[in-house]
Order: sequence, then structure tokens, then C-alpha cells
Amino acid sequence: MRTCIAELHVHTVLSPCAEVEMIPPLIVYEALERGINLIAITDHNASANVIAVQRAAAGTELTVLAGMELQTREEVHLLCLFDDTEQIAGWQSVVDARMPRQANNAEYFGEQFIVDETGEFIRSESQLLITSADMTLRRAVEGVHACGGLAIPAHVDRAAFSLLANLGFVPTDVPFDALEISRHLSLADARSRFPQLAHYPLIQSGDVHRLDEFLGRNVFKVEAPTVAELRLALAGQCGRSLSYRSTRTA
Repeated sequence: MRTCIAELHVHTVLSPCAEVEMIPPLIVYEALERGINLIAITDHNASANVIAVQRAAAGTELTVLAGMELQTREEVHLLCLFDDTEQIAGWQSVVDARMPRQANNAEYFGEQFIVDETGEFIRSESQLLITSADMTLRRAVEGVHACGGLAIPAHVDRAAFSLLANLGFVPTDVPFDALEISRHLSLADARSRFPQLAHYPLIQSGDVHRLDEFLGRNVFKVEAPTVAELRLALAGQCGRSLSYRSTRTA
């Protein structure tokens, strides 16, 4: 078994709400500086910078999963995590077909930059990314699973764009792989304040929009840093496990 210190919710400059410092080489450097060896790139409704971060991490101890933070019809944010670029490309095509055709207003929402592995500008994404795809939460989870990925509702304790804020409950008939809590409360407080979380594995993420927001709280004991292995660890099966470490926070 190997130990993976994971931050599974990281944005790049493709997300209009991310800082301009969120470019591939700085993301890789900051993660490694904090002892993190597994991250997922999860831009809003988009995945065009995943390959650039993977290339920036080549030759290092950092594994970069392909991901996305989908906004569903209910305005719930869902982390969609995959092993490879073929899987995320398939999922991206599904999402693209459900996105409203609306141009980004960079002055209002922020720039959406696609970059290379060095952080050099390639182009701006013209499609507005901060919006909802025309896809229900249930359909989204089913679609992610069909593409071989993990589906994890994001920051469920937050006052916006979360299960508890927008739905008022965790739907027990939707097969989530885990739930994510924000940096703003402890694991014990989360389960105490929100009893509905008691029967789900929890991850904690920094929802990294700036370099100083990395947490690296999740400790996976797995054979390899893959989605299949993470799924086993979240379920506590086959000797895989999830625990947590204490880290400095911003």
C-alpha cells in the first residue's frame, strides 16, 4: 500500500473565480511543497487545463487526476473525478451538450484562460462557465459513473451551491461516492451539525482558487492513485482506507 495525501478540488485560471497565480507549474510546486502527492483539477464545467497540469507534474511525485466541478440544474456543485483524459473528454462532451449557449462577460465574471504546462496563455474560453448545465443531480451522478468516474457533491456545508443549502437534504437514493466538506469546520463538527452526513465517507478540501488554499487533509491508503483505488478506500474495502492529517491552513 502507498500513502496518498490528496487535495481533490483544485481550480486553474480556466475558472473565472480563480486567481491568476493558478497556473500549472505553480499548482504543482505548491502541492509538492505541502507534501501533497495527489490532486484533482476541477474547473467549473470545464477540463481544458487538465492536460497542462498533468504535463507540468510529469517527472514529479505528484499524480494529477482529470476532473471537473459540475454545476447541476439544481445549482449544486458536483466534483467529477476521472483517471484519464479520454474519460474526462467523454464526460466533457456530455456536459457541453447541456450547457446554455452564453458568452462569458470577462469584466463581470472574470477571465477564463486556457494555458500550457508552463502557464503560457493559449486562448480564452468564450463560453460562460459559471452557470448550470441542464442536467439533474441524479443524471449527473449516473453519467459520471457511466464514464468510470467518482461523483462527490462539493462543500455540502456551504450556504450556496451545495446539497444542504439548495436541496435541504442529502438524497439517499442517489449513489454518491462520498461527500465533501469545506475547510470551515472539522470532520467531527460536520457530522455533529449535519446528522445526514453520518452514513457517508467524507473528504475535506480547500476548494483551491489561490495557492494558499491547499489543505491536503485526506490520507488515502491505496495500491495506486487511481479512481478505482480511491473508491475502495472511500468504502473501506480490501484493506484500503481514508484518514485525515492535521495541516496548516491559510
